[in-house]
Amino acid sequence: MSNVVWQNYQVSRTDREQQNGHQARVLWFTGLSGAGKSTIANALEQELVRRGIHSYLLDGDNVRHGLCADLGFSEADRTENLRRVGAVAGLMLDAGLVVLSAFISPYRAQRDKIRQSLPEGKFLEIYVATSLDVCEQRDVKGLYKKARQGEISHFTGISDPYEPPQQPDLVLDTAALSIEQSVAALITLLQQQGVIR
Repeated sequence: MSNVVWQNYQVSRTDREQQNGHQARVLWFTGLSGAGKSTIANALEQELVRRGIHSYLLDGDNVRHGLCADLGFSEADRTENLRRVGAVAGLMLDAGLVVLSAFISPYRAQRDKIRQSLPEGKFLEIYVATSLDVCEQRDVKGLYKKARQGEISHFTGISDPYEPPQQPDLVLDTAALSIEQSVAALITLLQQQGVIR
């Protein structure tokens, strides 16, 4: 990388935030498959758009159709998947957006590395803490059944571990909270953080 030099811009993230009328943040939704990460992030984005907030939703499955289509689900591939997503989230943050990232991201070290790659205070960890039992009962995509039958290896919560956040910025349990209640809690968090009014 000795021939690669960072290009400095004359327009800063602060300039873009001022133009947008709100601060930029990365909200990182983590939790088991079927916990409700994408559902909540999608509902939150709809509310942000309604409020005139510039945002973008990065979803685990969608990213694997393009940016990360060459990766599998081994620990090394998952780490690279999240490294790429973290880099994209950082670029979107620099663009002044509220970035919603919905990824299982099972290892604390992976999430911490993304947090450390971003400016201090710009990463909010949202733990969608829906239990394995509830996620498995939902089994929206039929993945738990396949994992239990041995058809899917490296499946988080079954054959691979999930390390919950130790100090998340917000905990949401979709077995106890409605989508509307979850979105309301997220809006309150963004207001408390001074991201939106």
